[in-house]
Amino acid sequence: MKLKSRMACVMSVLALAITPAMHAQKDPMVGGAAMYPSKNIIENAVNSADHTTLVAAVKAAGLVDTLEGAGPFTVFAPTNEAFAKLPAGTVDSLLKPENKDALTKVLTYHVVAGKMSTADLKKSVKAGNGKAELKTVSGGNLWVMEKNGHLMLQDEKGGTAEITIANVAQSNGMIQVINSVLLPN
Repeated sequence: MKLKSRMACVMSVLALAITPAMHAQKDPMVGGAAMYPSKNIIENAVNSADHTTLVAAVKAAGLVDTLEGAGPFTVFAPTNEAFAKLPAGTVDSLLKPENKDALTKVLTYHVVAGKMSTADLKKSVKAGNGKAELKTVSGGNLWVMEKNGHLMLQDEKGGTAEITIANVAQSNGMIQVINSVLLPN
């Protein structure tokens, strides 16, 4: 009986230790809206109140069709708050038609080919002895690290972003919500 009681305690502690970021949630909430794995990246993103800036930027860059395509893609999706951290006027400037190429480069820097879960990212970090390099669709590089149990991304300029909502499955890939905009060289 003692052994069963101890096992029950251990199992209870383990159950409490598992956080939503450690496993895929069914239809996780992002920006007040459920994200459905049967929908593609764009179909889900347009419903997130936290990603209106990203959606506007994707539309301005003409990337809607691409991100509705078969993929698979992993999108590191900055929130509105992440875009607000950029210097004043940066977003407005990038959204101007004459800056479409620069906007496209920034947005595609947040996309990698393939469907990458946090478990996949952690495996890559472990295999890379603490740091994994990802090639972005823009042709640039991002680095993934784990810090205090959190997955962090580093851009080519040394800026960092944390994955704040993990493993948002899409029909054509995966969204990893991040708290800062990543910038290519």
